[in-house]
Amino acid sequence: MKILLIDDEEKLVTHLQKGLRQAGYSVDIALSAAEGLEQAAVGGHDLILLDLMLPGTTGFDVLRTLRAFGIQAPVMILSALNQSHHVVQGLDLGAIDYVRKPFELDELLARIRTVQRSQAGSRLAVWRVNDLTMDLASRQVNRAGQSIALTPREYQLLEQLMRHAGRVITKAQLTEKVWESDFDRGSNVVEVHVHQLRKKIDRGFESTLLETVVGVGYRLKGSLEIN
Repeated sequence: MKILLIDDEEKLVTHLQKGLRQAGYSVDIALSAAEGLEQAAVGGHDLILLDLMLPGTTGFDVLRTLRAFGIQAPVMILSALNQSHHVVQGLDLGAIDYVRKPFELDELLARIRTVQRSQAGSRLAVWRVNDLTMDLASRQVNRAGQSIALTPREYQLLEQLMRHAGRVITKAQLTEKVWESDFDRGSNVVEVHVHQLRKKIDRGFESTLLETVVGVGYRLKGSLEIN
């Protein structure tokens, strides 16, 4: 699941980005309304987390603009504005949920899982590449009917590889989408995680799916089907 977080509270953003990524989600960050709208227009996000008190504008205006641009990604409002009329206005503008600040990360994750379950019912959320499947709602991965247990980081890595199935995805792209923004790009952490993932999804099966394109990146063989 790909999430866009639009919020100008940098300390909160850093905390949420880390927690969401540890939970296995891909997270893009925008610290202003303009940056958020730009990313939303090109990002293909599955969920937008939107603060209401942004520099120079309000989250309500951002939400109106998103819908005017035809961007239909679900929007969950995160705000310290907690009076009933704020909640009503946000929901009337099309937000699917309203989370009052301060909140616990576990509560936010539970609400996001609710969104995933809802999407599973309306958008068919099982990905398949050859005999490898990923259920985005239950977060279960199977190959040829065999359940595969992944860590949150491995799951997020596989999600990116499946999203780009049949195409090469570079180490830099994986670093940006799966790891923290201050990640040391000179380290071999990506290679180590790809190696561990390859053992889980390829070892013991007749054919291999995950290949290394030397000097470029990695590719999952096949094409993505959504069932």
